[in-house]
Amino acid sequence: MSETWVVVPTCLPTILRRCHRCPSGRFLANGKFRVNANHKLLDAWLLALCNACGDTTKLTVLERVNVRSVQPEFLNLLHANDLGLAAELLQDPVVRRRNRIALDWDNAWRLDGGASDRPDRSDRPDWPDWPLPPQGESVEISVRFGARIPVRPDRLIAEGFGLSRAEVERLLAEGNLVSTVRLSGRLSGDFTFMLKR
Repeated sequence: MSETWVVVPTCLPTILRRCHRCPSGRFLANGKFRVNANHKLLDAWLLALCNACGDTTKLTVLERVNVRSVQPEFLNLLHANDLGLAAELLQDPVVRRRNRIALDWDNAWRLDGGASDRPDRSDRPDWPDWPLPPQGESVEISVRFGARIPVRPDRLIAEGFGLSRAEVERLLAEGNLVSTVRLSGRLSGDFTFMLKR
């Protein structure tokens, strides 16, 4: 038996950057851009608000770029305050490095295809803990990422099967949970694992 799970972003991640006005270090972007033209040169910033004081910070997207070198479609998305473009730019390592920011994805993603995606079974206690395979069988799960979201595989597996993290650790220790990648630490790329019962 095989199944596919997909890690999907549900909103923009929290931006980790020190606020100049208060001691907070967390900002939220809402997809708003500011574009400024100075003759033939263009600047563009993604705006983000401090969680604590509401101060605005500008994350540089374009800096002193010739207008002719910018794709018209990209410029239209900037002017339209496109949320998809904001998500894409926040994941761009060049933009993150240039602005010296990190991203916090807590509560900004969901797992499609695991137990968290299944209907509530509390009214049917006789049902097995599906999608766990029956005793003596195994299931192969392919995990795909809709965005580069760093998550702990053990947390993902626990959420996907509706297990506790301790139970996942026990399965790993017993050799009933195997993968070609290390299931500790954080991953943001596709991987596959097998659960044997």
